[in-house]
Amino acid sequence: MSGSAALDKPTPPDSARLTDADIGKVLKLLKGATTLELKLMVDDAPGATLRRLGFDPVEAQPRQVYFYDTRDLALSKAGLIVRARRSPGGRGDTVIKLRPVDPQSIVADLRHDEALKIELDAMPGGYVCSASFKGRCTGEEVLQASDGGLPLKSIFSKTQRAAYKAHAPDGIAMESLVPLGPTFLLRIKRRPSNFDRDVVVELWLYPDGSTVLEISTKGMPEEAFQLTALFRNFLAECGIPIEAAAGSKTASALRYFSKQLQSRRRTPHPASRT
Repeated sequence: MSGSAALDKPTPPDSARLTDADIGKVLKLLKGATTLELKLMVDDAPGATLRRLGFDPVEAQPRQVYFYDTRDLALSKAGLIVRARRSPGGRGDTVIKLRPVDPQSIVADLRHDEALKIELDAMPGGYVCSASFKGRCTGEEVLQASDGGLPLKSIFSKTQRAAYKAHAPDGIAMESLVPLGPTFLLRIKRRPSNFDRDVVVELWLYPDGSTVLEISTKGMPEEAFQLTALFRNFLAECGIPIEAAAGSKTASALRYFSKQLQSRRRTPHPASRT
């Protein structure tokens, strides 16, 4: 399985629509995808956005997300994402994600693995295809693995560990990764009265008070263009502007916590100051 950076379309700051050439690439990627997710990053205040959607903030459920990488994000640079998440009720889940990836490069045996999901993410002005190997664990196991009480590899399945080994840069064992986070987020999932699909809103909250807000919906690859048109119309009816945004919530979280780690390493210990 291999991916090419050329498949990860960077989001132009001045355009919310794809070129004809990009649409051709998207059509090719959709043939190998199992799901489609449409995403929009929103700059407006979270409260105002929720009111426009008709969502009640009291319905939001908490999540806690840990990413694992090297201090200089070597995995992210190689297109590999390692993540664990805690949810209410003591639940936890894990993912090993390859992004970007060409679906046609995935061997047939893996394509039929129930743990594998091939998803095309589309956002204003950009797109990226990813292959995710998902797993389950408990929320307590996520905490212990992130605090060093359990080996990190113990919360990932055999299939996930194999995917990591096959795609991690040489010399970077899973045991050497550091936790980045956690990021606390609030999530609402509901079906609006004027849209026939579930809509998900995620508000990611960072220690410095900054936030990242994303609205998304999912569908099948074969309904990509119809769903895109319907989702755009739904957002327009809600008064939510469709604008291109650089990056993703995952990339934002990785950069944020990597900078925190680097800053702590540069700060001298009080006892060493003269």
